[in-house]
Amino acid sequence: MPNWELKNCCDHDQKVFIACVAVFTVVILVLWRTFLLTPFKLITVFLHEASHAIACWLTCGKVEGIQVHADEGGETQTRGGIYWVILPAGYLGSSFWGMALILASTNLLTAKIAAGCFIAALIVVLFLAKNWTLRGLCIGFIVFIAVIWLLQEKTKVHVLRYVILFIGVMNSLFSVYGILSSTFSFIWFILLRIIKLLISLTSHG
Repeated sequence: MPNWELKNCCDHDQKVFIACVAVFTVVILVLWRTFLLTPFKLITVFLHEASHAIACWLTCGKVEGIQVHADEGGETQTRGGIYWVILPAGYLGSSFWGMALILASTNLLTAKIAAGCFIAALIVVLFLAKNWTLRGLCIGFIVFIAVIWLLQEKTKVHVLRYVILFIGVMNSLFSVYGILSSTFSFIWFILLRIIKLLISLTSHG
């Protein structure tokens, strides 16, 4: 029978994991508009743009360059590919990477694999970057993850899993924020168009 009451569902590690996700979520929401989160917000923009690039490659297009701007904007320059696949890939990709990093953080081995893949992706994008903001971001996070990994292996500072988890939570929240923001902007645009149309019809009447 289904365990609807969730009896004996959570051991110590699971409780710590849930608590960390909750704390990270609160911290990110509280500090969202502060400079403290800027590097992590830029890395979420990077993963967003990288998702556009991956969608372009998967649909036989060519990626001509990727940019991440200091104002937390980004741009992926593509040629060819399937537009209706590439366009939504940004926020869908952010959701996917967020989920993957959160799941990877539950185990040290998978956290190391995620960190290694993350560094490899940053190195690849370093050569595709079209501006120094993205190049600096790639170099900075390569060094940051490498230092965290070194501390994990050589000292008692074991925080690699928590760093991967934080980046995962950040990406998940970024995708939700972006989707809601885009949805509200679209609705507001439609409402303004309707209001203008009604005003125009009224004035002509």
